[in-house]
Amino acid sequence: MKFGIQQPSHTFPQKPPPGQEPATGHAIFQNIQRVAQEAERTGFDSFWVMDHFIQIPSVAGLHEPILESWTTLAALAASTSAIKLGTMITGTPYRNPALLAKMGATIDVVSNGRLFMGIGAGWYEQEFRAYGYEFPPTPERMKLLEEAVQILIKVWTEGAPSFMGRYYKMKNMICEPRPVQRPHPPIMIGGGGEQVTLRLVTRYGDACNIFGGPTDTRHKLSVLARHCERAGRDPHTILKTRLGQMLIARNEQELARKMSRYFPAGLPTSGPERMVWGVIAGTPEQCREKCQQLLDAGLDYLIFSFPDAEALEPLHLFAEQVAPKLHDHR
Repeated sequence: MKFGIQQPSHTFPQKPPPGQEPATGHAIFQNIQRVAQEAERTGFDSFWVMDHFIQIPSVAGLHEPILESWTTLAALAASTSAIKLGTMITGTPYRNPALLAKMGATIDVVSNGRLFMGIGAGWYEQEFRAYGYEFPPTPERMKLLEEAVQILIKVWTEGAPSFMGRYYKMKNMICEPRPVQRPHPPIMIGGGGEQVTLRLVTRYGDACNIFGGPTDTRHKLSVLARHCERAGRDPHTILKTRLGQMLIARNEQELARKMSRYFPAGLPTSGPERMVWGVIAGTPEQCREKCQQLLDAGLDYLIFSFPDAEALEPLHLFAEQVAPKLHDHR
């Protein structure tokens, strides 16, 4: 089994230890670099950063410093050697897709073939407005996404392709050097939309990324399988991934202390499964049981963000006491 880690906070401001202030300046990158390098040492397969220009409400306050994702990936590519690197998830409207293809090829070259291309339609309207981007309705953003993914593939696999779509146009786009990975870096299309997103995964994607618990997962993957059947594609050729949070502790006493710090209001125990399963919290054995349920539901690859990743110990707990005991029984 392979696992990834996503780092949504760059300063770790959520109730820092007594006497410790949130990071500023260069220390913000040092935080990210430290976690990425430790994730590599402990055997995580991939490291992801969010593609946001301002912090999102579910992570921290609006004014929490956050680094731009693609320039951060370039720095991480130069300071790691084995771990895959990606954005969770690049918002299509933020960058011309031909330029994005060039950026992705550059990261793949700098990292010697470690880019994992995460892409989606974008959703954070306040961020769009703040940076001067129009915020099209969801159906239009999905059409932009489809054209963008087509362009990525063409630029990475053809000599000097042209593309004349409804939203994007390019003529004889040259991308040299091309990505190291062949035929191109794997493309993860984020989101669980059943009518459009999962259909796009079937047509163009190498991986999907969904949310929720075992019941939601089985349903989404059954929809994906139906799309694959209609398209004549083997669903086993698509890597099925999930993003969620994990709060792991050595014992119940430590877990109680962590819960009071990071989730003082507690975690939902009822309601939509996506909410109930948003955070897996427990001892290593409890976390293992939850992870196994997700794998048994059909997932191939679990990605977690750890609220206390800056301590590094949670990465070790997962890598040493959870991951080795998980199995793919399918």
